[in-house]
Amino acid sequence: MAGNASFDALLSTTLANYRKQLTDNVFTARPLTYFLMDKGRIRMLNGGTKIVEPLIYGQNSTVASYSGYDTLSLTAQEGISAAEYDWKQYAVSIAISGIEEAKNNGEQAVLNLLEAKVMQAEESMKEGFNTMFFADGTGNSGKDWNGLGNLVEASGTVGGINRATAGNEFWQSYEENTAGALTLAQMTTAYNSVSVGNDHPDMVLTTQTLFEKYESLLTPQLRYTDTTTADAGFQNLLFKAAPVTYDVHCTAGVVYFLNSKYLTLVGHSDKWFASTEFVRPENMDARYSLIMCYGNLTCRNAKKQGKLTARTA
Repeated sequence: MAGNASFDALLSTTLANYRKQLTDNVFTARPLTYFLMDKGRIRMLNGGTKIVEPLIYGQNSTVASYSGYDTLSLTAQEGISAAEYDWKQYAVSIAISGIEEAKNNGEQAVLNLLEAKVMQAEESMKEGFNTMFFADGTGNSGKDWNGLGNLVEASGTVGGINRATAGNEFWQSYEENTAGALTLAQMTTAYNSVSVGNDHPDMVLTTQTLFEKYESLLTPQLRYTDTTTADAGFQNLLFKAAPVTYDVHCTAGVVYFLNSKYLTLVGHSDKWFASTEFVRPENMDARYSLIMCYGNLTCRNAKKQGKLTARTA
């Protein structure tokens, strides 16, 4: 059975119209991507061989007080560079076989089948993105997108900048690796170490085990929550001004102190949850469509990010 060809346009149009809702459903379902979405840290670009994030790592030395006809310094300044990130690709396919179409005869029945297929794709994309965003970008032979595992580090190369090179200390994240039980003092030091004035972490992400450890360290009178985060459905407790929450994909023993101001989920404006038309191969009784994303997770100030590792309850 070849199927009803008139359904091709119907399926493709319906899937394309669902694009915005699909994006929202995927990126508001997990704490990290919710924070990025909620704070507007998702940026669309329309091309380029690389994703470029400008960096400021030094001060302008010509700043000075002066009087009357004093000579002012015109010395050319360094201290501005850029991190370059590769475009990465991500996709999920939706297939409807001829027998499925026959069993779900009629326009509404087919659309209901498509809705179920899209929901399945959504859940798979949520898990896939979230898994990558806590990893180090080396998965699937380096095809995976960047994650906190390589963006928030004191060593290694990311964005084309080697943190071990002299002069690149500005690109090193705060990292405390001493094994032991989680304490409030450790969290305070990490938070303060990546803060400057009113520029401080706005989210703390960890595992369920360490979230519960943090909760046990608080007296009942000090267990405050962030209402916005709670309204989004995520359990949280405040640490200073930052909501603390947990994610199933966070690496065991790790507590991240993140400043979302310097983290960006970059997408390609033409390939951001873009769906292809449903097509039927000549030798198959099925229709297929792809939902594709081009982009990457980037950081433009690694020194404002930090983490504790090897923590226990």
